[in-house]
Amino acid sequence: MKTVGGRVLLAGVDEVGRGPLAGPVVTAAVILDPDQPIEGLMDSKVLSEKRRETLEPLIKARALAWAIGRAEVEEIDTLNILHATLLAMQRAVAGLPVRPGRVVVDGNRCPDFGCPAEAVVKGDQSVAEICAASILAKVCRDREMTELDAVYPGYGLARHKGYPTKQHLDALKQRGVTVIHRRSFGPVQRLL
Repeated sequence: MKTVGGRVLLAGVDEVGRGPLAGPVVTAAVILDPDQPIEGLMDSKVLSEKRRETLEPLIKARALAWAIGRAEVEEIDTLNILHATLLAMQRAVAGLPVRPGRVVVDGNRCPDFGCPAEAVVKGDQSVAEICAASILAKVCRDREMTELDAVYPGYGLARHKGYPTKQHLDALKQRGVTVIHRRSFGPVQRLL
């Protein structure tokens, strides 16, 4: 097992973007440094956008290692959202500049990382490494969806981040499906 100072290097992994109708699924892997604790780590969903934006650079600066993984819309449509998410998780862990001795994933499934791994249901509420990963993934994806809002105006992507809100569904009906929309998802598929 990979250790630092006798401690096993634990990577936490979480995803953002399984439910949206548009954009990639984004994952992050984080190995925290126990000598540089970060106050206020929680599941990204319960933190305000401002708080996530404050924590993100702290996590990047103080973590022993971090990496972002992703699966694109085409991969989601080809593999399905579950398998695309697992692939994105593998990419995040593979992208770490330091190899973890163990990986914990938020949820009830984890892919093969080539090292011991465990799925932890509601891990984003109890494991600091998963909380940190949750924050990095959320900030990364939200920023990307805001950028895509400028490229695909009228869909409200900056507001709803691609989730199936009434505004998004109405825009899809009026403006049509774009290349960033997941064609395998029911509401998009029905419009094609």
